[in-house]
Amino acid sequence: MAGVAAIASFLLISLVAFLLQIFLSSPISPEAFEPPPVVGDFTKNDRLQEVEKLGEGMLDGPEDVCVDKSGAIYTVTRDGWIKKMHKNQSWENWKMIAGPTLLGLTCSIAGDIIVCDADRGLLKVGQDGTVTLLASEVDGSRICFTEAVTEGRDGSIYFTDASAKYGYWEWHLDLLEARPHGRLLKFDPQTGRTSVVLDNLYFANGVALSRDQDFVVVCETWKFRCLRHWLTGERKTEVFVDNLPGAPDNINLAEDGTFWIALLEMRTGGKELIYSSKLLKHILVKIPRLLNRYLKIRQKAMVINVDADGKIINYLDDSTGKVISLVTSAVQSGDHLYLGNLNTKFIGRLPLQKAKK
Repeated sequence: MAGVAAIASFLLISLVAFLLQIFLSSPISPEAFEPPPVVGDFTKNDRLQEVEKLGEGMLDGPEDVCVDKSGAIYTVTRDGWIKKMHKNQSWENWKMIAGPTLLGLTCSIAGDIIVCDADRGLLKVGQDGTVTLLASEVDGSRICFTEAVTEGRDGSIYFTDASAKYGYWEWHLDLLEARPHGRLLKFDPQTGRTSVVLDNLYFANGVALSRDQDFVVVCETWKFRCLRHWLTGERKTEVFVDNLPGAPDNINLAEDGTFWIALLEMRTGGKELIYSSKLLKHILVKIPRLLNRYLKIRQKAMVINVDADGKIINYLDDSTGKVISLVTSAVQSGDHLYLGNLNTKFIGRLPLQKAKK
């Protein structure tokens, strides 16, 4: 019996020492959180399986899409290029920025391309190929994770710093920590100054202005919701849409005043158990292979269309990722919806009549 007791004591001490070492050496200070319940009818319909594949084989993970006044399409790829599809559907390697960290982009009123380089900051790329760094810090602190961008009619640029603590290569640490490190920022082209519009956001991601530009919507990925910040009146901030079936990535204004939001499947594969356990987070962060397995985003695509009050009016998916998966942006232009993504080598294009049937 004494021998059994000794072994049990040894195992208990070893376990305590192991857990203590895990906690003391952990790079994160996590909070436990429960994803909100899904509210609404999101029955699978596989309408995204009807997309046409643009630039197939030439585009490596085209995260975002923008369309200029002439109808030309721009996208960013993991090999560091901004690529352009002309109206005749021919493709051009338009500008090499270098590096895999190009994320959101938008076409400016002046004809430039404004692009988010997660590592470098907010960039302006002129039609002559000149690259200008617009913003890399705010209030004396570095912008760690430049994520998404939109431009107002007055030339003001709203963009997100997904996490003021963790960068592009450490996104999983921000997810595990589950603390509000994100910020919505504004760049004033007249003064060259960048200011903080909102802080304490849970992974600030997509951003879009309303049709009347009286409010701005920002996606909080880890909260499965989007916030609306009024730019007029009391300038209050409120929930725009929440209880979503997936984590919102990019959001884009449509010509009719509604918004298209791309959603990431982050509720399955044991993820919710991880979200709710501080201990599991501390352990997983020390075992990269296991962490990558559980945090891998499911092979699925989801997009919603919401009205100006945040009411969901349409839902599209590819429930198994048969044709397109990991859709990160949905942009309406003319009579088509364009889908950026991180898991294929093409941009998806869907006629609006199919998207809204």
